[in-house]
Amino acid sequence: MVASVKSSGAEIITVAIRRLDLDNPAEKNILDYFDWDEYTILPNTAGCKTADEAVFTARLAREVTGSSWIKLEVIPEPKHLLPDPIGTYEAACQLVDEGFTVLPYIHADPVLARRLEDIGCATVMPLGSPIGSGQGIQTLEEIRLIVADANVPVVVDAGLAVPSEASQALETGADCVLVNTAIAQARRRGAHGRSVQAGR
Repeated sequence: MVASVKSSGAEIITVAIRRLDLDNPAEKNILDYFDWDEYTILPNTAGCKTADEAVFTARLAREVTGSSWIKLEVIPEPKHLLPDPIGTYEAACQLVDEGFTVLPYIHADPVLARRLEDIGCATVMPLGSPIGSGQGIQTLEEIRLIVADANVPVVVDAGLAVPSEASQALETGADCVLVNTAIAQARRRGAHGRSVQAGR
C-alpha cells in the first residue's frame, strides 16, 4: 500500500475514520504506515448512512487527526454506494458552520454542486461512476457542466479504472482525481500519476 501510494505521486491520502480500530492503541493502523510530513491527510466519513453519522464522524476525525479537512460521504445503500444528495447537503451545511473544510462526494449533479459551493464547500467531488466499480467515467457530460460553472476545484472521485481515465478527467477541466482501487490494484506503479501530469 505504501509503495503504491508513493509511486502514484499522490499528495493527499484519504482515510476512513470509521474503519480505524481506535479502541486498541497498541495495534497499528493505516495512520502508522505513512510519513505525514510527506502527505496531507484527508479523513473521510465512509460508512456513514446519515447526515448525523457523518457529522459525528467528522468531529471524531478532527480529534484523531488534528485536521479540519473532511471528505464528506453520506451513502445510505451499501449495494450501490451512491451518495445521498439530501444527507450530503444537510451534513455539509452543519460542518461548514463548524469550521470544517468540506470536500463532498456527490453524484455528478450540477445543481447540487452549485448549492454546495454556495454554502461554502471547498470543492465538489462528482463521481465518475460508483465507488470501486472500475466502470470509468460514465458522467462525463455532467462533469463538464460542473466544471464550467464551478468557482471551486472539481475533483473527479470514484470509478476510475485505468490511468487514461485520470488523464481524461483533467482534460475535461477537472482539477484533480481521487483514485483508490485502481492504484491499489495497479500492476504498473506510477501510471496514474503520469496520466494526471499528461492530462494537466
